[in-house]
Amino acid sequence: MDSPTIPLISRRDALIAGAATAAAVSSSAPAEAAAPKAAVAAGPRAKLSLTVNGQVHSLELDTRTTLLDALREHLHLSGTKKGCDHGQCGACTVIADGRRINSCLTLAVMHDGGQVTTIEGLGTPQNMHPLQAAFVRHDGYQCGYCTPGQICSAVAVLDEIKRGVPSHVSADLTARPLLSAEELRERMSGNICRCGAYSNIVDAITEVAGSRT
Repeated sequence: MDSPTIPLISRRDALIAGAATAAAVSSSAPAEAAAPKAAVAAGPRAKLSLTVNGQVHSLELDTRTTLLDALREHLHLSGTKKGCDHGQCGACTVIADGRRINSCLTLAVMHDGGQVTTIEGLGTPQNMHPLQAAFVRHDGYQCGYCTPGQICSAVAVLDEIKRGVPSHVSADLTARPLLSAEELRERMSGNICRCGAYSNIVDAITEVAGSRT
């Protein structure tokens, strides 16, 4: 039995037919489908005042803006680092109203009227804070990414010990905490150094603490 004849078409004709089909389908689609998606609606905004490193700043921000993003993106203080953005690494540590916090976990509007100290407010290359100088002497940093958070946290740690604030390893919660390597490691445990300079960091903090006693 003879096989049915299969019509042959050229590659050019096949491409033309495919293009025509695609054009027909496209023209039949609703016009709104081809329109670009609308931009995500901006959230409500709020005016606030922040005193950062002794300087007053008036801001108007989306209420969802974290303190970290307010510092980095709006005040251009890039010393405070965005690491995990989940409060797990400590790279974004700043001192807010005398307490160290993870600035990625708090909203800027929650600190309206507050005072914030970042690494830029502690010292400069020409006039370093004692802890900054000690980190240099003891090689308390390697890549340097976590260093601003480490130093801000260390400043607050020494203040906590001075005020008698106990930690999870303090044997007696009513006694003044002892300045020991165990205490320092516990208090600094929220600041991760992926380069592993922990022993040098403890040495730097211990040196500065000893000079203050």
